Amino acid sequence: MSGSAPMPLRDGAERVYVVDDDLSVREAVCSLIRSVGLRVETFPSAAAFLAAPRDDGPACLILDVRMPGLSGLELQTELHRRGTSLPIIFVTGHGDIPMAVHTIKKGAVEFLSKPFRDEDLLAAIDVALAQARSACSAGRELGEIRRRYAQLTAREKEVIAFMVKGALNKQAAAELGVSEMTVKVHRRNVMHKMGVARLPDLVRMMERLQGAGG
Repeated sequence: MSGSAPMPLRDGAERVYVVDDDLSVREAVCSLIRSVGLRVETFPSAAAFLAAPRDDGPACLILDVRMPGLSGLELQTELHRRGTSLPIIFVTGHGDIPMAVHTIKKGAVEFLSKPFRDEDLLAAIDVALAQARSACSAGRELGEIRRRYAQLTAREKEVIAFMVKGALNKQAAAELGVSEMTVKVHRRNVMHKMGVARLPDLVRMMERLQGAGG
């Protein structure tokens, strides 16, 4: 690593994980990351990283490509299999263009060849953590939508299905075997419980819920 480090990126609330079998690299990267006010944890192997507990907050992973045991590329695949959307920055002393293209296509943020400049790594971390913050925010929003939807009664969930399809009250009433007034009451309850004032907002919420598997 070379070059001077820029000013601190953010406070220490965000976390960077470093997985590299080279102790000197882990120590150097750890020192650099701490110098800009970020929290960092290092691991000597992919297996050690997988076995360790992790926080739910914004985080990214700096990952060596070639390591004894599970390689960095194999760890990337395993994280995908587990549904872990952790932004990855690959670093390697043995990389090539096809390998770089492969990792980027699979979602890696950056692919850096050793020795890399401090500012290049910090810039990649900045991008990775921005992605992580966005993913965490989206996750919290989806969790809130799920919480609100869970508060609906069985009948209200039936009514909401008609609402997002654009069905008229009388159509929903006929299908459900209730009066139009009853449907109107359920619609008001649905809007209140879901925390929206406009039908388009409710439709977007339900699309996000369905897109995430309900």
